[in-house]
Amino acid sequence: MTTPDTRPTDTPTRTALVVGASGIAGSAIIEQLEREGGWTVLALSRTPVAGSTASHIAADLMSPDSLAGALAGAEPTHVFFTAWARQDSEEENIRVNAAMLRNLLRALAHAPVEHVALMTGLKHYLGPFESYGAGPVPDTPFREEEPRLPVPNFYYAQEDELWAAAARQGFRWSVHRSHTVIGHAVGNAMNMGLTLAAQATLCKELGQPFIFPGSETQWNSLTDMTDGDLLAEHMVWAATTEQAGNEAYNVVNGDVFRWRWMWPKLAACFGVTAEGFKDAPRPLEEQMRGMEKEWSRIAANHGLVESDLGRVASWWHTDADLGRTMEVLADMGKSRQAGFKGYRRTDDSFRRLFDRYRGDGIIP
Repeated sequence: MTTPDTRPTDTPTRTALVVGASGIAGSAIIEQLEREGGWTVLALSRTPVAGSTASHIAADLMSPDSLAGALAGAEPTHVFFTAWARQDSEEENIRVNAAMLRNLLRALAHAPVEHVALMTGLKHYLGPFESYGAGPVPDTPFREEEPRLPVPNFYYAQEDELWAAAARQGFRWSVHRSHTVIGHAVGNAMNMGLTLAAQATLCKELGQPFIFPGSETQWNSLTDMTDGDLLAEHMVWAATTEQAGNEAYNVVNGDVFRWRWMWPKLAACFGVTAEGFKDAPRPLEEQMRGMEKEWSRIAANHGLVESDLGRVASWWHTDADLGRTMEVLADMGKSRQAGFKGYRRTDDSFRRLFDRYRGDGIIP
């Protein structure tokens, strides 16, 4: 009698297409899929993801023809969309970012797509940058059932594109509303983790205090954040858990903190003196103006891999987050009820991230 072969197989049974693969969220998703195993991973981004085994696909998300050609032979079962392109106005944000998602999903009409996971954020509740908090912001903690704000928002436009494509193409979907995401990436437009590391590094080299740049409200209020690894875990969970499909979820670490508690902990990671809120915000765009040559000097002296400060720090985005004049935190009850148990302590997330950046030679 022949004994059936019950040995495990390494043959992947699912194919993931990660869009925006070189960013904080995209690269974390690829790492999560590689840890899990059993996935063929396709990475769509402008540049390949360093150190990844994913197959790189280069395409212009604004060009249907480019996407059609690049994805003609692709057969993804799961799509993770984390890309966005900042524009000068919310009207342009809507036009460009909705089109990128629409073009991508239309280019996959031939593919056996089972689930599309879309990353958005808490500006769903706060409004876009140009009208941040100007409308009727809901009470904290933000919950997913809150109605849309009566203002234009590219997140809403992307959701509409997602739902229309799901109805047309028959896939399940999930939306992931993260708070400020900290994770491993260089050249990212919204990278608070690396931005604060660059600020602290410059302060240490120049013998200056590590000054909190934000508002009195942010210094004293409760808040939360999203670890990029946790976001990846959440998106893969929703994409592969049947009862989690066709829902929008907040995704934050699960702890809460005040910056007046967190700031000295970050300072201790770099051996600098923490200085908190005093009288008025002191934005990083002002504190760090003209530091490009200083960063180049630091990079040369310490053998760092990136000497361009513009690719390391996004002062404007950290100023926007820490300058808010309202409390911002999100409820995770919906995810918990659906079975997601992921959790991170945010101070641990920062420490692990700083250690990884040091190991990669991005900061001293």
